[in-house]
Amino acid sequence: MRTLVVIHSLKMGGMERVAVNLADAFAEEGHESHLLSCRNRPNDLAPSNPSVTLHYFDQFQALMKSIIGIPVFLLSRLLLGVVLPRSHFIWVGWLSGWLLKRKIRAMEKQHGRFDRIVFRGLGTFKYFWSFRDERSVYVLENVIHYDRPLWQKKLEWKLVFHRRHLACVSSGVMDSAGEAFAKGNIQPASLRVITNPCPISQIETLASAPEPDLPSEPYILNVARLVPQKGHELLLEAFARSGIKHKLVIVGEGHLRSQLEDKANELGIGDRVVFAGKRKNPYPWMKHADLFVLASEYEGLGIVLTEALACGTPIMAVDSRGGVRDVFRGELETYLTPRTTEGLAQGLSTVTKTLPIAVQPEWLAPFRSDVVVSAFLDAPRPGL
Repeated sequence: MRTLVVIHSLKMGGMERVAVNLADAFAEEGHESHLLSCRNRPNDLAPSNPSVTLHYFDQFQALMKSIIGIPVFLLSRLLLGVVLPRSHFIWVGWLSGWLLKRKIRAMEKQHGRFDRIVFRGLGTFKYFWSFRDERSVYVLENVIHYDRPLWQKKLEWKLVFHRRHLACVSSGVMDSAGEAFAKGNIQPASLRVITNPCPISQIETLASAPEPDLPSEPYILNVARLVPQKGHELLLEAFARSGIKHKLVIVGEGHLRSQLEDKANELGIGDRVVFAGKRKNPYPWMKHADLFVLASEYEGLGIVLTEALACGTPIMAVDSRGGVRDVFRGELETYLTPRTTEGLAQGLSTVTKTLPIAVQPEWLAPFRSDVVVSAFLDAPRPGL
């Protein structure tokens, strides 16, 4: 089949990595795979499979070059977006959707008709909400947030989700979507769970790359943006209380870095916590860690968990909203802890005493490329 994955950009981020992984997975399973980035820059990521065809569509530039794009954009920014805050996507989305449709038609003239079009992430498809095509599947990467008045969220849901084929990356995300859609009287054309693919062999290769900055002492690892959602304050407090001898390495960057460094010093663990910053290849850090730990408030799925398993590193996490339970199935469920300082501290203390832990192949079985690709290519079943 001929497939197209559409993503907002190819900047370094979890959602963007998964979009690239999915395009690679389609190619790996023998399909003609295409990937469309809706920004020309930044280009931190690229498909690893050489048979994936990469396309660019500069959404903003296309909007500005269209006949009515500039007045629509200015009207939205200077008036409509002020009257109705955070509604910019509504006013430009109807035009951008038409422009995207024109772009895809041009691509199909060159390459042939796409059998499946996959939009990854709310930020990608809300700005093209007027684009409608029965071949399209829209992937919800995270739980639904109520960050505006309910009436305004209902309007957004109506434009973005109603009568579309939706795929959620985890059962927790689907539960969240079902609750929201009941409040907003939204009826998707279909709603199902399709998890994220984990490129195991590619990760194993990247994990073997030399990395001179790795700590010489045993360490546990967290990889995440330094933002409130990721729960780093909780992790630092639990690490300080756990009494374990390992160092804690945090790979990632964000606006909370200086605050978290101060927190580590206040807790008396500043010399045992390494803030390693953003790393283009985090997998050697995962491979050489004794344990990977996640303390997030919520996660759509938590792809870093499956990536750590692909590196042969055991995982643990706090029990939170979203999809972590879709990873921690079966015997892995014992490595979930309550999302409290005491619970996580006790978990760290208990698990590190049982190290090393052998990662079992079946823990990654649901995330294999062939499983995920088959799910996307299967015909969606109508209804919730």
